[in-house]
Amino acid sequence: MFLLFNIDTCLKKNDKIILEIFILMKNVLVTGGTGFIGSHLCETLVESGYNVTAYDQYNSNNNWNWLENSSKKKDIQVILGDVRDSYHLKKYIKKNNIVFHLAALIGIPYSYENPSAYIDTNVKGTLNVLNACRDQDISDIIITSTSEVYGKAKYDKIDENHPLEALSPYAASKISQDQLSLSFHKSFQSPVKLIRPFNVFGPRQSSRAIIPAIISQILNKNERIVVGNVHPKRDFTFVNDTCEAFVQVLKSKELYGEVVNVGNNQSISIEDLIPKIQLILGSELEINVQNTRVRVATSEVDHLHCNNEKILKTTDWKPEVNLTDGLIKTVDWMKKNINLYKTEIYNV
Repeated sequence: MFLLFNIDTCLKKNDKIILEIFILMKNVLVTGGTGFIGSHLCETLVESGYNVTAYDQYNSNNNWNWLENSSKKKDIQVILGDVRDSYHLKKYIKKNNIVFHLAALIGIPYSYENPSAYIDTNVKGTLNVLNACRDQDISDIIITSTSEVYGKAKYDKIDENHPLEALSPYAASKISQDQLSLSFHKSFQSPVKLIRPFNVFGPRQSSRAIIPAIISQILNKNERIVVGNVHPKRDFTFVNDTCEAFVQVLKSKELYGEVVNVGNNQSISIEDLIPKIQLILGSELEINVQNTRVRVATSEVDHLHCNNEKILKTTDWKPEVNLTDGLIKTVDWMKKNINLYKTEIYNV
């Protein structure tokens, strides 16, 4: 009887240990978790059964940005800090087993004005994440790259082996981040996976980006649609599909130390995109190209067309929302939230 009691007690202790390990394995920290993609990713992870902590930029108002009104708000812990603060960051990373690193300065035009800020956040911030993870029991570190690192396309469908070319300080900072991350995998066996989304769009995106910039101008009843260069082609992916790609890359055992593109394998010019949006909104506004919004020719990325064969082969991911349906979803959301968008458009 005594022996049986001890065995039972031991089993209970082992069960508790297993349960604690299981819980730890489900603890996820998302840097940049209150932003456009980050907030959607946090919600997707909650729906997938993870315990989610969003780590984002400190502000004195304790504002949680896009998570303020999220239906999953009560299920997400939000920590406000700064990825440039290695001590504070490490304090919260150590409570998790999985890290998605999305925090970054992303506006390309502003990177021309203040390159050093992009180095501080995008490169040094990533270094802080990588260093904080080295001393912890981290199973996966998913670093968020960008298709901007490919620069001018050397061939049509851009795969992960395409040369990297920094055409802006922003792109240079992201190439530096990417190479630093991959070096940590090679040097320290850090469990790094690098996800490289092409152009993401959907609800909550600021009018810094072309799709909400066009929609907001129409909804705000501007006299004309002001844009920059209309000739570049982009491969647009709906934000929910992008977030599902993050989850599938996390689940993959094949992608450690690897780069994986995320896109629809379809490209469209801004010139052809605008009529699609106008058709949905019933708009006939004149298009006005504003020179101040046109990038210098030597800095313009003319063509981004994603070769997504790698992610299709190595994960269960596939895009579910086509461009037209994604635009309709985005328009519907922006109609309900147009008060969040200024009449004038961003130049960053």
